[in-house]
Amino acid sequence: MKVAFFDTKPYDKPAFELYGGQNGVDFKFYETKLNEDTASLADGCDAVCVFVNDTVNVAVIDKLYDMGVKLVALRSAGYNNVDIEHAYGKIHVVHVPAYSPYSVAEHTMALLLTSVRRIHKAYIRTKDFNFSLNGLTGFDLHGKTVGVIGTGKIGSIFIDICRGFGMNVIAYDKFPRQDTEIRYVELDELFRSSDIISLHCPLTSETRHIIDAEAIAKMKKGIVVINTSRGALIDAEALLSGIKARKIGAACLDVYEEEADIFFQDFSGHIFSDDILARLISMPNVIVTSHQAFLTEEALDNIAKTTVDNILSYFDGDGVCDNELCYRCGNIEECKKGKKQKCF
Repeated sequence: MKVAFFDTKPYDKPAFELYGGQNGVDFKFYETKLNEDTASLADGCDAVCVFVNDTVNVAVIDKLYDMGVKLVALRSAGYNNVDIEHAYGKIHVVHVPAYSPYSVAEHTMALLLTSVRRIHKAYIRTKDFNFSLNGLTGFDLHGKTVGVIGTGKIGSIFIDICRGFGMNVIAYDKFPRQDTEIRYVELDELFRSSDIISLHCPLTSETRHIIDAEAIAKMKKGIVVINTSRGALIDAEALLSGIKARKIGAACLDVYEEEADIFFQDFSGHIFSDDILARLISMPNVIVTSHQAFLTEEALDNIAKTTVDNILSYFDGDGVCDNELCYRCGNIEECKKGKKQKCF
């Protein structure tokens, strides 16, 4: 099996070469992202392996299909960059639903602690032998109310971490979990009551800009907003306005609405063209990491193993993969996965 691997980074290759070599999967590694112009690199391949900033839209899917590519293997949980509906009947799509929920949840708490205790500022100061404490006053997390939007695996683990700090947890989810003691509230109440808001939901048409100017207006003055999920959950311009108006006390961002052509690259020697992100980074109460939350040794190993297993399930098995994505999945009348059948 030949698989075109797009948007390759040095940390991707060791685990994929290991599991691919053990299972007869020949990965062709390309540094370029998948898009309409680069799709031809997959000619002669059975599948493509893509990440969050690769483009798998109508045009790309049609090109891949015409070249005989049968599978799109996402090495991520999120799939908002793939036109799932257009892929139906042409190319199967699989993903990695839970590579390491602990890595993202722990990074979320790391961002929060760094921000509220001014650790990033103290680090820079002491590097310059400045040991003054002026301007470094933080606040206790104990007793604060954290509002968690999205209570899947990552959100639930983050809630457990917050409880360990003695925080009061409230949550919102369109599909609340039934096997938990999580206290669910309506979204407006979460906005009004939270001292800290953390996003852990997928990006859909309903959740896009779930935090916008209207939502920010309902929040407490000094609210801390954290996003380690998908950038477009937050309206970046509204966020910037909220910071400038002193309504938002701090923002911790591991994702950004227009990150596709920015994150995972080095622009340190160039003039930076994204004015909104540049202004956000310049703010003293904003911390930005470049989609780093997933990046642990355990996560990279799990991503590679699960991705290879997904590929093998399709090509070596009966074509049925539990991790396949299909816009009909979940529809009782149309879904075939529950019957152990291929989606199409």
